[in-house]
Amino acid sequence: MRKFIETMDNLPFIAKIILCIPVLDVIWNVTRLLKSIEKKNIVGIVIAGALLVIGAPFVWLIDLIFILLKGNIWWLD
Repeated sequence: MRKFIETMDNLPFIAKIILCIPVLDVIWNVTRLLKSIEKKNIVGIVIAGALLVIGAPFVWLIDLIFILLKGNIWWLD
């Protein structure tokens, strides 16, 4: 699990941008869920699970903005 999170965090900038495409953004949602599971953050697990189920059509835009400004996706942890 840690290896997957590190791999996602260390992706090249262009790969992170490509993964923000609305359909591919589910990968970032899985990353959020794994980060919360690793840190045993119950609130994060619930929110990440909800984002996976609902799909949260606006989260891809938030991810894109955060990657452009900070280089990482938005998350609580």
